[in-house]
Amino acid sequence: MQNKSIEIWVGIFIILGLAALTMLAVQVSNAGGATGDTFRINAHFDNIGGLTEKAPVMIGGVRVGRVGEIAIDKDSYRAVVGMDIDARYDNLPADTSASILTAGLLGAQFVGLQPGADDFYLEAGDRLEITQSAVQLESLISQFMFSQRQPEDSEEQ
Repeated sequence: MQNKSIEIWVGIFIILGLAALTMLAVQVSNAGGATGDTFRINAHFDNIGGLTEKAPVMIGGVRVGRVGEIAIDKDSYRAVVGMDIDARYDNLPADTSASILTAGLLGAQFVGLQPGADDFYLEAGDRLEITQSAVQLESLISQFMFSQRQPEDSEEQ
């Protein structure tokens, strides 16, 4: 009888542990999605790097929304990023800018918003005019390598 009781408690402990790990995995992967009302704003970028749908949209490190859709503008062939912003942040100035940033050196990419100073606020369907595309690590390394290399002719003179 005592063995059966221990087996039941071990089973309950394992089930609770698996439930806790599942909840942790959902929180870390941000699979929960946006909660509550949102409104969509769009921004055009030349290069979005590795930005994905459901990536966070942040202001000063605080998540204010998520990337809802990524598409290509058929006329300009630029990437269009649709961002679903939580309705409680409905007071973003109309001249807010958007940049694609990376969390850490090799972390995931997200959209960083920098509020402007306009008296008018963004509304659903508005387009951000000021954008900065993702920085390509390969191009930075290439620029650094070529800037460090000096022509041999300049050393001889």
